[in-house]
Amino acid sequence: MIQLNFVWCFALCALAVWRVAHLLTRESGPWDLVARLRATLGFGILGRLMDRFYCLSFLISLAPAIWLSSSPAAFLVQWLALSAVACLLEKATQGRLCAYSVSEAYLDKVISG
Repeated sequence: MIQLNFVWCFALCALAVWRVAHLLTRESGPWDLVARLRATLGFGILGRLMDRFYCLSFLISLAPAIWLSSSPAAFLVQWLALSAVACLLEKATQGRLCAYSVSEAYLDKVISG
């Protein structure tokens, strides 16, 4: 039987993965720090990664999966499951959150100083 403690830890980790991935891909962040980071990274590999929620959630879920897992097989399943829950939450909340989108004009202004 699955321990209730594990279920709570998994649920909280899944929410944390979604929150961090959502912050990095869809929001400007406090004091526009995330928008500035996104602008600084530009169009390189890391910059393009900041625009892709599914890829970023896959990478972010790596750390909680390592923390939760007790075996290599459990790690793989939990890593995929954490990312999947984050992706489902993103799909479920798409268009429902009041997050400010970053316009290209603003990014150009941030880059140019």
